[in-house]
Amino acid sequence: MKPKQVEAEFAGERRREFIRTVLRDVHALERVLAEGMIEEGVRRVGAEQEMFLVDRTWHPAPVVMEVLEKLGDGHFTTELGAFQIELNLEPEPFGGDCFSRIERQLRERLEQLARVTGPMGYGFVLTGILPTLRQSDLGLENMVPNPRYHALNHAMTELRGGAYEVAIRGLDEIRVRHESVMGEACNSSFQVHLQCGAKEFANLYNIAQALAGPVLAPATNSPLLFGRRLWSETRIALFQQAVDTRSTSHEREVPARVSFGDRWVRDSVIELYREDIARFRTLVGIQFDEDPHARIDQGLAPELKSLRLHNGTVYRWNRACYGILDGKPHLRIENRVFPSGPSTTDQVANGAFWYGLMVALGSRYDDITKVMEFEHAKQNFVAAARQGLGAHLTWLEGRDYPATQLVLEHLLPLADEGLAAGGIDDDDRRRYLGVIEQRTRTGRTGSRWMLQSLAGMRGKGTAAERLNALTAAIVARQSDRRPVSEWEPAGLAEGGGWKHNYLKVEQYMTTDLFTVHEDDPVALAAQLMEWEKIRHIPVEDHDHRLVGLLSYRAVVRLLAHRTIEDAGSIAVGKVMKRDPVTVGPDLPTLRAIEVMRTYGVGCLPVVRQGRLVGIVTESDFMDIARELLEKKLSE
Repeated sequence: MKPKQVEAEFAGERRREFIRTVLRDVHALERVLAEGMIEEGVRRVGAEQEMFLVDRTWHPAPVVMEVLEKLGDGHFTTELGAFQIELNLEPEPFGGDCFSRIERQLRERLEQLARVTGPMGYGFVLTGILPTLRQSDLGLENMVPNPRYHALNHAMTELRGGAYEVAIRGLDEIRVRHESVMGEACNSSFQVHLQCGAKEFANLYNIAQALAGPVLAPATNSPLLFGRRLWSETRIALFQQAVDTRSTSHEREVPARVSFGDRWVRDSVIELYREDIARFRTLVGIQFDEDPHARIDQGLAPELKSLRLHNGTVYRWNRACYGILDGKPHLRIENRVFPSGPSTTDQVANGAFWYGLMVALGSRYDDITKVMEFEHAKQNFVAAARQGLGAHLTWLEGRDYPATQLVLEHLLPLADEGLAAGGIDDDDRRRYLGVIEQRTRTGRTGSRWMLQSLAGMRGKGTAAERLNALTAAIVARQSDRRPVSEWEPAGLAEGGGWKHNYLKVEQYMTTDLFTVHEDDPVALAAQLMEWEKIRHIPVEDHDHRLVGLLSYRAVVRLLAHRTIEDAGSIAVGKVMKRDPVTVGPDLPTLRAIEVMRTYGVGCLPVVRQGRLVGIVTESDFMDIARELLEKKLSE
């Protein structure tokens, strides 16, 4: 069966034809279920590892195509960003030392990746959101050159009808606009799969929904985005907003393409496929030569690739998956909740915790919906993403618990029961559940380790240096395979010093800006300069677009002939310099110094797509010079 090329322009009869194949596939799946073709009585577990590729300065390295060529191994594949790579592990039968086998398999593959990337000058990081990732890394030039990704981006952006907005509030707040779906490339996860039978699917899927919040709470590992401290698991909010195709002008309730869902599954997996077809527009299409009904008539498993392709463009946090292994069709529940990292041991422990709970609750409850409200499951998920182990969760029978108490007193014993019932070896049970217990007792999740490390570096170096040090420390600690509960805090020196932190303007520019508008009085600008000890104030409009620059020298010249009171009647626009020299955030430092010298200016506003994002001044370059001098003297 040979698929034809992905259609970049997907409309009219081509769209209608693909929708017909999707409908044909869903009817074929109904037959597969009705005729008992789904493999029953078999438990397998598996995982997908997503990660970031980085260069020697710990920044994203968009080199996945070269890396894959050198690897020559089908277990590795692309993700959306050219600085990401995905590893697909072989499934293991559930039982015995299956988790140790998964971890060995994972480590062996990562060692294989290291042998390829190391000589190339690159490395990889297991983390939910890379701390050193910058908004400038998310251009279309860093999207993997795969027609499907570009077609998806085109279709999603067209459906949305405008730029994507990301607004997340935690300890800090972030509000950014992005012109493509590349915001999704900020995220990396460790996805775990559980094979189950058709008859038990509905209840087990509902159990996975009930568990999403409780298992995420001790597993959070993504507290930062572009240096801002946001949710404990910022991935959850970011992913939904980064690919939110809902029109910015809609006047009715429309479901998001990334979602937890809105109700329990009643009877069958087919409900999820039908709902996704009914609610979400097809975005890309490939024509396949398969006649699924003919294959069923022959006693063969249909591929259902059109249905699976559409399913791959709807991002449920727990996803239903149809697959074929050794010629037999099967169903899986794919848990997409867990972030990548912090260590391989932590990741496998997260999976073991979830598997044990799935088995235990599946044997205790024929219908989990009788003892839990769907809204409680959904609220738990959001609360865990926001607050991690600090969340309060509503568990079975409407009982409320702090997340730590729920995990330690109720869920860990239950998971142990489920793993024992599944025939998991005592050593594996003790080891992996012990990792969850220690992480919960100490409160040292990946997210808390990052935030505590940053707090310990407060006042040292620049923001970029601290994020570099954090990323370098993650890589170093991952290599010795200890769980995050045993990690020492990151130190500033781990980031490699000045040479890794002053390469581009955005690494040291000031982003906490004092600005004025051109119709503000000059007196206001003069007071800001005095109060904040600054010599330049950017002038922007209400959409944060730079319209001018006001210098201390211009204010002094004005006040030489007027009092400060007189200046209150003069607008900034009358005194400011229009069309000032500006630079972009990704400009190399040496080039920025050259620009400042060439134009004889002491300040460079930094703009991205016309909007003011930062500022660099002569004093910033003095800091760099001092770093260079100290480096020379120490050699």
